[in-house]
This record gives sequence, C-alpha cells and structure tokens, in this order.
Amino acid sequence: MGCLVLLASMISPRLALAIVWIFTDFVDRAYDSFIVPFLGLLFLPWTTLIYALAYAPRVGVTGWGWFFVILGVLADLSSYGENARRNRERVPYWNQTY
Repeated sequence: MGCLVLLASMISPRLALAIVWIFTDFVDRAYDSFIVPFLGLLFLPWTTLIYALAYAPRVGVTGWGWFFVILGVLADLSSYGENARRNRERVPYWNQTY
C-alpha cells in the first residue's frame, strides 16, 4: 500500500489522499470531522496527506512529523506560487509600463 500511495502522490497529491482516505483509516484517525480533510483535499492536499500519514493515535504529530507537515505546507504554497507565475506569463503586456 505504501508504494501505491507514493506513486499516486507523484502523479497527484489529491489522488494519493483519495486513495489513503478510501482504503485506510489514516484520515479518519487524524481528523475528527469530514469537513477538514475535504477542505484539505481541495486547497492543501500535500499538507493534509502528510498530516494524516504522520498522525499517531493518542500522541498526535510529534518531532519529525511536524517537519514533514511543514514541508507539505511549503509544497502547497510553492505550487500556488508557480501557478500564479505561469498565469502572469500568459497575460500579454503584463510587465510593460506605460
């Protein structure tokens, strides 16, 4: 199962999160409600996936788990930044001054 999640995350973190959510109980253990992982699936898929995998029952996320969650946040933010940069390149005359 771990190799499948790793391969799916390289294709799409949303796909990997959906696989983990459907076939394991990691997401249900890490989050109390349905809305938080659903919003994470839409807006912060890397962060939600890594938090669900790093969460341990009765302990939570500790030590290196937080390091990887922070890396997930950075991956999500960098993907939004990259998309914004690409969109600016598509707009003609974006950098011209008048």
